[in-house]
This record gives sequence, structure tokens and C-alpha cells, in this order.
Amino acid sequence: MNTKNLVVLALLAGIGVVLHTVMPSFFGIKPDMMLAMMFLGIVLIPELKSVMLLAIVTGVLSALTTGFPGGQIPNIIDKPITALVFFGLFLALKKYRNSVVSVAVLTAVGTAVSGTVFLTAAYFIVGLPNSFALLFSAGVLPAIALNAITMFILYPVALSIVKRTKLSTTSVIQK
Repeated sequence: MNTKNLVVLALLAGIGVVLHTVMPSFFGIKPDMMLAMMFLGIVLIPELKSVMLLAIVTGVLSALTTGFPGGQIPNIIDKPITALVFFGLFLALKKYRNSVVSVAVLTAVGTAVSGTVFLTAAYFIVGLPNSFALLFSAGVLPAIALNAITMFILYPVALSIVKRTKLSTTSVIQK
């Protein structure tokens, strides 16, 4: 694993934890803005070991900053599953993955997967403070919109930075 790649992943995780910390909670659940940074890291450095490292770090950091009662374990469960699903979809869509729109749509799908896995794990581990539908609509739906918009804005910026710095990735940038 390249040191430059680790630095990029660490910066994205740091930005994600700040976003996750400052995001207000609605009905006991925060829209998870940290996911956008995790997805951006996966898109920029699509290597399985980098994806898993980023997923574990993101899960631990979001567990530390969660506002959900008992949400630590569900966060740790949710992030690796979500990262693998997102990574698999990203790899499967070779033809479309250069598009900003497709990356934003993948981010929306990944956020929906994350919210579903998180709420399901929380339901079975600690119980939910409100109904699944209310928590999904109050926390996950806004996160889907915010993360998709964030990725739509940040992805082109990140691509131009990566091209200028010659970041050593196996990303679509080099192909």
C-alpha cells in the first residue's frame, strides 16, 4: 500500500469525521456525511485492501461520533458491508464509472444500503427509538440527497487534484 494513498484515505476519513460530528441529529439519527468521503476514497483508490482499511476506519470513527443511542456496534457492522457493496457496484459498472452522474447515483445507492444495514443492525442489537420508517425518512433519505450532491460537487474536484498530483492509484483516471 502506497504512502500517498494512505495519506489521501486519512485525509478523507478526517474530513468525514468532521462532517459526521457537526451534522445535527433528527429524531435520534444523523445523516451520515462520512459515507460520501468513504465512497470518494473507494472511487479514487479502488483496491480491496484500501477499501477494507477505509471501511474499518470509517466504521470506528463514525462509532465514536454517533449520536444514535447504542449506535456504536451498528456503525462498525454497517461500514464494511456498505463499502464492499459500493466497491462491487463500482467495479461492475466499468463502462459508466467515469461519469459524475453515475458516481453520484452509486453514492445514493450506497447511502441507502448503509442506512438500511445500520437501522437493521440497530434494531436487532439495541432496538430503535422510533419506527424504522420514521428513522429512515428522517436520517437516511436526507443523507442520500446530501451525499449524492456532495459527491456530484467533490468528484470532479478530486479527479483534477489526483490528475495534477499523479496519485498512484489503479483508478479509472489512469485507464
